[in-house]
Amino acid sequence: MALQATALVTSKWLTQAVKVQGKMRVLDTSWYLPKLRRNAKTEFKKKHVPGAAFFDIDQCCDKTSPLDHMLPSEDYFAEYVGKLGIENDTHVVVYDGSEFGAFSAPRVWWMFRVFGHSAVSMLNGGLRNWELEGRPVSDRYVRPTATEFKASLNRSWIKTYEDILDNLETKKFQVVDARPTGRFKGLDPEPRDNTEPGHIPGSISIPFHAFLSPSGHFLPKEQLQALFARAGVDLDRPLCVLCGSAVTACHVALAAHECGHPGVSVYDGGWSEWYTRAVPEHVISDGRGKHL
Repeated sequence: MALQATALVTSKWLTQAVKVQGKMRVLDTSWYLPKLRRNAKTEFKKKHVPGAAFFDIDQCCDKTSPLDHMLPSEDYFAEYVGKLGIENDTHVVVYDGSEFGAFSAPRVWWMFRVFGHSAVSMLNGGLRNWELEGRPVSDRYVRPTATEFKASLNRSWIKTYEDILDNLETKKFQVVDARPTGRFKGLDPEPRDNTEPGHIPGSISIPFHAFLSPSGHFLPKEQLQALFARAGVDLDRPLCVLCGSAVTACHVALAAHECGHPGVSVYDGGWSEWYTRAVPEHVISDGRGKHL
């Protein structure tokens, strides 16, 4: 008998589900900015949720792009996911080991959805709270048996540089930037070389960590709705989200989904692409940014 799942599931739910659920695959999707000097694969080998496999966003990506972890093709995603033992009727649960409780997991949650797989949930609170609750971890890994997965990319959920550029005039959709406030305002440095802080004209700042409680769990629906409202975001209008490289942008997409608005699009190139390609007047910085 399968347990009913939502976009966010608890440690208790996952503990029960792995015992009774038919097809389920738990994925450790940890990824860290290079400056943190954390090796996600090494940490996975030392400890992970029992039975989990590792999903590497730097491998499941478009390797022909100069930008970090851009979405791969349908065929590549299908092949990568199939090698993890995931079929189209497999329930996928993602988590990461970030101290925030969620950092890269929302990105992989969104990746599955944008490739047509809606049976995906995120472990609310991540590995951090899994361990705090006394749940077991393991260093044992059994390679999954490869299988077949079919992907179908929903292109309406992806925005390109040209889409964002056109939107400066048309204002067809709202743009929310999930980077920390200091980077948005141009006061704090970007974590990537050759990129200065700032923001896209007309974009709205809601740092990704604002969607999380101090414990590392996503805020309840009512608080998420209030957060969007305070920032001036109308969830009844089209919404596009970005960050540095479209990882924490997906916190916004997941939060909007929790509020009943699942069709949020992601600017996959993010600030990394915008800063490189945009003309100076399209890069706003209040501080040390290159373009003033």
